[in-house]
Parts: sequence; C-alpha cells; structure tokens
Amino acid sequence: MKKWLITIGVLLIILIGGLIGAGSYFYHVAIARGDKSFVTQSTKLSKKSQVYAEKYWYLHAKKQTWTIKSADGLKLVAWYLPKAGSHKTVVLAHGFAGNKSLMGAWAGMYHELGYNVLAPDSRASGASAGNAIGYGWLERKDDLQWARTVVKRTQTTQIVMSGISMGAAGMTMASGEKQVPQIKAYVVDSPFTSAKAIISYQAGQLYHLPAFPLVDVTSAITKLRAGYTFGEADAVTQVRKNKLPIMIIAGTKDDFVPTRMSRDLYRNAKQPKKLWLVKGAGHTTAITQNYVAYKRQVAHFLAEYVK
Repeated sequence: MKKWLITIGVLLIILIGGLIGAGSYFYHVAIARGDKSFVTQSTKLSKKSQVYAEKYWYLHAKKQTWTIKSADGLKLVAWYLPKAGSHKTVVLAHGFAGNKSLMGAWAGMYHELGYNVLAPDSRASGASAGNAIGYGWLERKDDLQWARTVVKRTQTTQIVMSGISMGAAGMTMASGEKQVPQIKAYVVDSPFTSAKAIISYQAGQLYHLPAFPLVDVTSAITKLRAGYTFGEADAVTQVRKNKLPIMIIAGTKDDFVPTRMSRDLYRNAKQPKKLWLVKGAGHTTAITQNYVAYKRQVAHFLAEYVK
C-alpha cells in the first residue's frame, strides 16, 4: 500500500510539473512580449486599391510622437496625426502581435472622415514598454488614459474609441469603465468575448489541445506574472455595463476570432448598438474587402453621435 501511495505521489508530481511546464510555455507564447509570427496574416493589396493608398499615406504622413506613463508605470508611445480644424479625435487600438504602424487603413479612413488620429502602441508592443500582453484587460485602462491625454493636449471635444481584434476587445472592455466625458461612441472590428474564450479556441485551432487544464494553468501563471486572470478579461461583462453607442464589425469567414463572439457581444450590449457582419470577410479584412462600404457604414453609424 505504501509503495502504491509513493508511486501515485510521484506520478502526481510529474503530472503537475508537466502542466506547470506547459503552462509556462504557453505563457511565453501567448502573454510574454516577443515574436508572435504564428498569428501574422498578410493581405496582398493592389497598388491601385484605396487601402494601399491609405497605408502609404499613413506611413509617410507627418506625425507627432506622444508618450504617457501608464497607471502601473510603463512608458507608452503613440503617433498623433492632426486634421486641420477638427475638434474630433479617434483613439485607434491595434491587434494582438501588431503595432501602430499597421493601422494605416483605419487611420486613413478616420482622417478622411474628419478626425484627428491617435494610434498608440499597446503595452508590450512596438515602442511601448511592458513585458506582458493584457488581452485587452490591462489595455482598457491605457486606452482611457490616452483619451484623457487627447483632451488635455488638444482642442478635442468629441472622441471615438476604435480598435481591431485584441484592440477591439480592449476597447469593448474599456466601454464598461467610467468614461471620459468627451467619448461619444465605440467602433470595434473583430473583437473576442474574453481572454479565456479566445485562448481556449486558439489552443484547439493551433495546437489541437483541449482547453482544460492547460488554459487554467496558464491563467494562474499569468496572474502571478502579469497580475490578471483570463477570466477577468471579459468583454461580455464589460459591454453589459456600457452606456455609449457601439458598432461591432466582423467577417463571416473569420477563423481566428469566431464570428459568433461578435454576435455574443452584440446580444449583450445595450442600445444604441449596431452589428455589421461582412459576408466572406476574414479576420479584420472587411476594410480591405470593400473599403468604400466599410467607410460608409462607419460614417453612417457615427453621424448620429459625433457632430
């Protein structure tokens, strides 16, 4: 009997050690700052396309570099592109493994619609400091701090909060917090419902692994190292508290963040709200599939709330 207990104890130690090791590996893959090339998606653009023109303009336009310090002491960096005479600004959040330089299509669109554009590098990305990605939960407070900075540094009287992918989820999470008075609406493209939901989904998609217990172990490690759990990073809970207009955009062929997540967020959001599902579009590709329609839909939604 004693030998059996010792054997079982040894096996448990090996099992627990293996889970901790696997959790640490996935923490490095999903949360820790570093190369995330496994999620890189490239869309070939014709040089004649409007999106190509917007990206070219954005990268070569004269920009101001802004910096702030986050609530937890990180130096965060953004580009600011003014629009002459405008008193409205969009704060534009990039996606997982992205950075501000990749936001040309959206920055150009909002600039054409008459907005100043502030495009930050999120924590642990681009030129911003930080060692842990927050899956929107840590970034939500940074987004609102950027909005407050816009008010302090410019003549802005109206702000739109917008983002794609993880940036969209972070903005959705920000919508449930106490708002900066100048914020008038949210526009989010391809958001996920929660960190736990998207990481569980990707564990199956990329690694063919069940979510339990690996995701829970990785979440516990994330709590120790980054200060939050995957369960906390919940956009559904946050959008239920949101009182501002929100537009949710998603492609019907999104295999990176399932379209059903946008439907879930829309279902839990209060009025006024809009869900635009773009037939055949993949993850954040609605704007490249039909730039004119994308711009028209966003402009029409915002026209009622931003003057």
